[in-house]
Amino acid sequence: MTTEPWVTALDVAQHLGVAKDTVYRWRERKGLPAHKIGRLWKFQLSEVDEWVRTGGAAESADGASTE
Repeated sequence: MTTEPWVTALDVAQHLGVAKDTVYRWRERKGLPAHKIGRLWKFQLSEVDEWVRTGGAAESADGASTE
């Protein structure tokens, strides 16, 4: 059985092509899946990809970007 590695916010930012601050903002305001391990936030790219596919990173209804 292969386990998916836990990655950092910087890894997620590079994966999605956004700033690291955007990753933290999405986690806080839009429910980007993350897990707190000690003082660090860790992510699994499969959960992040699913969140994006289901519209989690979409702009708000008024058209303003939350990035």
